[in-house]
Amino acid sequence: LVIDMSTISPAATRRIASALAEKNVAMLDAPISGGSEGAARGTLSIMVGGAAEDVQRARPVLQTMGKRITHVGPSGAGQTVKLVNQVIVVGNCLAMAEGLMLAQAGGVDLEKCLEAVSGGAAGSWMLSNRGPQILERDWRPGFTIALQQKDLRLVLEAADSVGAPVPGTALVFQLYRTLEARGLSGDGNHALVKALEALAGYEVAAIEA
Repeated sequence: LVIDMSTISPAATRRIASALAEKNVAMLDAPISGGSEGAARGTLSIMVGGAAEDVQRARPVLQTMGKRITHVGPSGAGQTVKLVNQVIVVGNCLAMAEGLMLAQAGGVDLEKCLEAVSGGAAGSWMLSNRGPQILERDWRPGFTIALQQKDLRLVLEAADSVGAPVPGTALVFQLYRTLEARGLSGDGNHALVKALEALAGYEVAAIEA
C-alpha cells in the first residue's frame, strides 16, 4: 500500500494509482492541512482518496499524524479536496489582510479588532493563528509563499480542466507573484498583506504601548 501525502494534481494521482494497480499495489492520496504546527502536534486534518478497505488499513498510521482523517472518495478525491482547502485558505488570508488594512487606516486598536472579530462569524484558524503574527511583523512560515504558489498552480490547472471559476484564487496567485519578485518566497503565506501594503503605502502593525 502506497500512501502519498504530498499535494499533486488529481489527474496525476489517478495515473499513478492506475499504474500501481497493474502491479497489484494499492494507493491512497492523503494530503494534509494544518501547517507545521499541526504536524508537530499530530493534529493534522488528512483528506484521503482511495478504496475504503485501504483507508481502514492505513488508519492506524494516519492517526499518528492527524486527529481528523476523512475518507473523501475514490483515487484523486483527496487531492481535489486539498485544492479546495487551499482555495479557502488563500481566500481567508486575503480577507484577513484586507480587513487589517482597513482597521489600520481607520485608526482602531488592531489587537482589540482581532479579539472582537475572532469571536464572531469572521473567526477562523487563519485569523486566530496568523493575525497576531501580522501585527508582530513575524513572517516565520507555517506554510511558505513558495509552497502556497505551487499549490495554487495546481488549483488553477485543475479548475481550468473542469471549467470551475476561481477568480479570487487567480488574484491571490498574482499578488503572491509580486512578493516572489521581491524575494519573499520564504515568508509565511500570511505575508500576503505585504502586497496590499505596497499598494496602499502603509503597513499594518500593532501600536506599541
